Amino acid sequence: MANMMIETIRRKIETSGKSLNQIGRDTGVDVSVLWRIMHGGDCKTWTADVLLSYFGLMVAKKQNRKAR
Repeated sequence: MANMMIETIRRKIETSGKSLNQIGRDTGVDVSVLWRIMHGGDCKTWTADVLLSYFGLMVAKKQNRKAR
C-alpha cells in the first residue's frame, strides 16, 4: 500500500508543473526528501500525509465487491 501512495505522490509531483523547490516551500518538506521520492525512494508517514494533502488527495478504504 505504501508503494502505491508513493507512486501516486510521484505522479502528482511530475504533473503538477511545479518545481521541487516550489513544492518544498509550499509544504515545508525538504527538497532533498522530494528528490529522493522522485528518484525511487520512500518517505516518512508525516511527509506522505503532507504531500497527499497538498495535492488534494486522501487515503480511503477500497470497497470490497462481492463475487457473484
